[in-house]
Amino acid sequence: MTYPTILVHLDRTAACRVRADLAAQWARAHGGHLVGLISTGLIDGIIPADELLSGATDYIAECAEYLRHRAEAISHDFRERVTAQGNLSYEVRLIDSTTVDAVVRHGRTSDLVVLGQRDDEQVKDITTQDLPQRVVMEVGRPVLLVPYAGHFEGVPKNAVVAWDGSRESAVALRAAVPALRQASKVTLVSCRAVHADGAQDRLLVPDMLQFLARHKVHATAESDVTDIDFGDALLSRLSDLGADLLVMGGYGHSRFRELMLGGVTRQILAQMTVPVLMTH
Repeated sequence: MTYPTILVHLDRTAACRVRADLAAQWARAHGGHLVGLISTGLIDGIIPADELLSGATDYIAECAEYLRHRAEAISHDFRERVTAQGNLSYEVRLIDSTTVDAVVRHGRTSDLVVLGQRDDEQVKDITTQDLPQRVVMEVGRPVLLVPYAGHFEGVPKNAVVAWDGSRESAVALRAAVPALRQASKVTLVSCRAVHADGAQDRLLVPDMLQFLARHKVHATAESDVTDIDFGDALLSRLSDLGADLLVMGGYGHSRFRELMLGGVTRQILAQMTVPVLMTH
């Protein structure tokens, strides 16, 4: 059980190279095929005026040419970096549709989708600002979200699974099994509020540990009592354990036009310090 096809979203942000390198390392570790996906921006791109030459006579044509050249430059850099890392099956896809539609559509034919955390200092394309949350909610595949700050190498060795017995956490954990198999340490972390019912039967932690063991994943479990927000408690525990991967469910619903995510999910997406493998 591996990730035979891994898709990574490529863009012009400073964190793109770290994300692409990490995706390539995961693809190599899982014997998979890597797909680098670039949305040219011809449909949804917003171009700062100072990035075009002054005196443009045909603004639309020059915008299209600029966006195409930018996408090709990103593609060239990706190819060079993947090739330099050694033998790996890969391809690049330049797509003219909107970024969200492109990632969702092509992500559904992949086993894992790799995205970058939103960086308000970098994102200028209005339609891609909510890319991570929309893809998590719509793609139907596990999504590996990589923080925009920091440097991350190789497959995870110390993984934390946020476990609350819910459908979302069960789906996320099952999707993460290929990654957890390669980790040296896996910890299931359950949190409850100080005044909450202490019964843990509904979490079925021993059964989940047995489930993981049958998949060749040796894990331990801990139950934490906290008087702070669950998001803060989880982020603090990641630091305490020295984790290099968080696995959690993408909580929320999509019955409204505006996709909504739960508070803990939004907080993790905003404040993540390690890659997060998330599934809705």
